[in-house]
Parts: sequence; structure tokens; C-alpha cells
Amino acid sequence: MSNMWGLTARGICEYDGKILLLKVRSKSSHDAEKWEIPGGKVKKGEFFDQALKREFMEETGLEIDIESLYNVIQNNYTACKTNESIKSIQLIMKVTSTTDEVKISQEHDEYRWFTKEELKELIDKEMLSRAAMNSFDDTILGGEL
Repeated sequence: MSNMWGLTARGICEYDGKILLLKVRSKSSHDAEKWEIPGGKVKKGEFFDQALKREFMEETGLEIDIESLYNVIQNNYTACKTNESIKSIQLIMKVTSTTDEVKISQEHDEYRWFTKEELKELIDKEMLSRAAMNSFDDTILGGEL
């Protein structure tokens, strides 16, 4: 089994004190029905900030401004279709939007703006995707973003 590496850009978007999460489609084989942070793969030749803005527009219909780097994590998983070992470096950014009017793509079943208390409950119930679970820390859950 070969190891593949990937680069992903994701954004923690806060609006009116709540954080946006998307629910992975129930028919998805990977993290199905779990909540995740918007974002996705950086394409070859693409700058990560361009990728994050593109992914946000595709997944949520939101135009975003990137504020700052929040976290860098490594997410290891096995691809369901190919059984390949994937090591993904994920750049987690703090982003803002001027609206909370989301239009989700076919990749997700629903969206929701969560309070920090509700995020803690999702973590306790293990209802976050692996990447989202690794992204949140006490800064998000206990204080200011």
C-alpha cells in the first residue's frame, strides 16, 4: 500500500458568535453524516488562499475574507475506494463572511451555525469529522476566535 500526500485548506467561519459547519452527505463513504469545516483540496498550481475561497464558494455560496492562520494539522486516513493511505496536511484558517445565508452544494446534506457550547456537545458525541475534531482547541471552545 502506497502513501499519498495531499494539501487541504479549510476555514473556521464565525458569524454573529456562531461557527459554520456542514453535514457530510449520508451517501458519502467518508465521515458520512458527520459535521465538518468547509474547505477542500488544493489543486496543483493553485495557491491555498485561492483554493479556500473557491471551496467556500462551491460548498456554501459564501464569499469569504481570510483573516489569519488558525492551525496546521495532519489528518491520516485510508481512502475507501482505493484503500490507499492518505496523509493530508490541512491549513485551518480563520475566515469571515458578510452574510450567514448559505447555499450548500450536493456534497452536504445540511449546514448549521453552531454556538461554542453546541460544538462542545458535538465533540463529546463524536459527531465531527476527523479533520474537524482535530481542528478545534480551547481557543475556539473556550475563548475568542
